Amino acid sequence: MEKTRLTPIRFPVDLLLELDRFVGQGQRSKFIIEATQKELLRLKQKKALQSAAGVFKKEDYPGFTGPEDVSSWVRRLREEAEARRREIFGH
Repeated sequence: MEKTRLTPIRFPVDLLLELDRFVGQGQRSKFIIEATQKELLRLKQKKALQSAAGVFKKEDYPGFTGPEDVSSWVRRLREEAEARRREIFGH
């Protein structure tokens, strides 16, 4: 069984009633855990994007004149990676 800890959390009554209406009292913990996991992932991704902002400077990549150029570049990288994977591991 996964290690857990009981923790008291204050919820606005209206929010708790709405939660019960949509997910049921027996599913509160599961719903709150999943919602917390999703929000933490979103926050981590946001932080990663913010820290990577400006890494690619427009003047360093004159071949990228628009979104399609970037998409083509990403597609080529993925195709090359997939070809290497097949070469190493087979199908």
